Amino acid sequence: MKKRIHKKRRQRQEVKEKRRFAIFMVIIILLFSTIMIQLCNTMLFHKKEYQKNLKELTYTKVEGPSSPRGRIYDRNGNIIVDNKAIKTIYYKKDKKTTVAEEVELAYLVSPHLNLDSTKLQDRNKREFYLARFPKKVKKLITKKEWEKYYARELSNSDIEKMKIERIPVSELDSFTDSDNKAAYLYYLMNKGYTYDEKVIRTGDVTEEEYAYVAENNQSLGGFNVKLDWERVYPYGDTFRTFLGNVSSASSGIPLEEKEHYLSLGYSLNDRVGISYLEKQYEEYLHGSKDLYQVVNRHELKLLKEGKRGNDIVLSIDIKLQQEVERILGEEIIKTKGEANTNYYDHSFVILQEPTTGEILAMAGKQAVNINGTYEIRDYSPSLLTSPMTPGSVVKGASMLVGYNEGSIKIGEYMLDECIKIAGAPEKCSSQTLGRIDDITALAKSSNVYQFKSAMRIAGREYSRGMRMPFNQDAFDKYRNMYHSFGLGVKTEIDLPVESLGYTSKDTQAGNLLDFVMGQYETYTPVQLSQYITTIANGGSRLQPHLLKEVRKSTDDASMGEVIYSFKTNVLNKIDTKEEYLNRVKEGFHAVVMRGDGYGRGYMEDYFDGSGKTGTSQSFIDTDGDLIIDTETISTAFIGYAPTASPKMTITVTSPNSSNPNTGVDYASLVTMRITKAVTSKFFEFYPL
Repeated sequence: MKKRIHKKRRQRQEVKEKRRFAIFMVIIILLFSTIMIQLCNTMLFHKKEYQKNLKELTYTKVEGPSSPRGRIYDRNGNIIVDNKAIKTIYYKKDKKTTVAEEVELAYLVSPHLNLDSTKLQDRNKREFYLARFPKKVKKLITKKEWEKYYARELSNSDIEKMKIERIPVSELDSFTDSDNKAAYLYYLMNKGYTYDEKVIRTGDVTEEEYAYVAENNQSLGGFNVKLDWERVYPYGDTFRTFLGNVSSASSGIPLEEKEHYLSLGYSLNDRVGISYLEKQYEEYLHGSKDLYQVVNRHELKLLKEGKRGNDIVLSIDIKLQQEVERILGEEIIKTKGEANTNYYDHSFVILQEPTTGEILAMAGKQAVNINGTYEIRDYSPSLLTSPMTPGSVVKGASMLVGYNEGSIKIGEYMLDECIKIAGAPEKCSSQTLGRIDDITALAKSSNVYQFKSAMRIAGREYSRGMRMPFNQDAFDKYRNMYHSFGLGVKTEIDLPVESLGYTSKDTQAGNLLDFVMGQYETYTPVQLSQYITTIANGGSRLQPHLLKEVRKSTDDASMGEVIYSFKTNVLNKIDTKEEYLNRVKEGFHAVVMRGDGYGRGYMEDYFDGSGKTGTSQSFIDTDGDLIIDTETISTAFIGYAPTASPKMTITVTSPNSSNPNTGVDYASLVTMRITKAVTSKFFEFYPL
């Protein structure tokens, strides 16, 4: 009985095991079937896709060096920035090259190159010593530290850092000139990414250096020569500062902008624009680089050929610019020979096209005393960053506030007299003018006309000895009008740097009178240029700009097709009636063309110009103690011509042009002379 029971149990167990085996086999068959189906799917239907993915994972794409940048033209098609080929020696590491072989190469090649080993840093010497004596430096790590390293308590970078830091200074001090040159070359060979071409020498490479590497490149393990490029300037220093600069092949991307450029796909050693127009229009000017694929031991296969960057055309007339810079230099030197000009040293000029905002010429020049002789230096960047108390040139904007607020009416007469406010000295115009209307007030630059208008806006009619009421709203009305012309705000000129000038927060009642006559806040020449351009074109504040268009690069000397044109950008319209603005323009015309206008002689009569003069008190620090200690006189002129249909606007400023603190009663007319000469030269280039 027991045997039968045992037999039945065994049979049931065998049946269960057979079932389990059958289920297991079914699962195995299903798994293998799934794998086979997936394999077939991969091999038959997605073969090309996976081959592409494998290729991308197996091969590395690398870029060649920066391609030449686009050219820069002036408005008439003259090339003002171009590229020229330069000899370059570079190093590209082979994958098989060991550290010891690189050290050997450094000693082999360095005697044949003109290397400035004074640029060698302590860190560079330590890294070279480590590369040269790895076994010797390894002994500087203790047994206990190696144990921590193997126990993964110290990383490889920790060990390398300790090696570098523990190299004795005495070993570094024992470096010979030969060692230093080799160490510096080794540093240049390993700077940047592994796949990068490292620029070793460029620009001033001698024939001997170039020939040595070219003739021996097969045996120099990665050293070779090529023709690189550098920027050239056919018009020399004309407009040179605003054209900007490009980083060198050895410096690459500026460190402070590393993240920005890397996010755009640049490499660390790419050459980029680092100032002014080269930086502003980097997106157009930079070229596309050769694209290679790394295959088998660093062999390169060209995938895409690089191309020179696109060309940009500027609004500048380079030949007119040359004349403006010449006139500035000559007049500044002449002025330094006049009385009361001991604090004067520079002037600025801007010419604009009033209907588009295009800048036709802009320059600043400064006289520098070199061993008793004055030499002219470029001072152009200060056009954007050096504000000046403008004086009466702002009275056009002040007059519009009066018209808008009803404090003066077109044709209204007022008495120009010295006014007296309680607790303050008398305030007058440059001369007592008697009863004058609004046109004469502009033509003869009446301060009093503006004072009385401002008092009305502040809520009081003038009476001698009155107390000037404080009215913040009056300040705001004037400041808002000035801002709408571009005074005290960014003009948005297409350059990377621009300052606002000085805006005071001290709005005491009496300061309003200084404000309306241009003696309170300061503005840059480019802000004044935007202001007069807005008046000339009938009330549209335009973005001043230097870019005219972008053209596709070509393989020859011809200009390519236009791919972008700068469209006139209206930033705002002046909030006033057309009749009010026309009245101001009538006053500006009287300034220049009326016999008693204060701007008479600034332009030749046949140009039929309009404009406004400005004379202001300025204050400077004469002894370098950062304390303002001396009063000077600054002068300005803003204008346009011809009046009926302006072809240009002109802004000229001459800070500290006269010193009123001497016994000689003389004020220089440098601003007038510059204005007249530049205006005449403009109409030689662009006749009426």
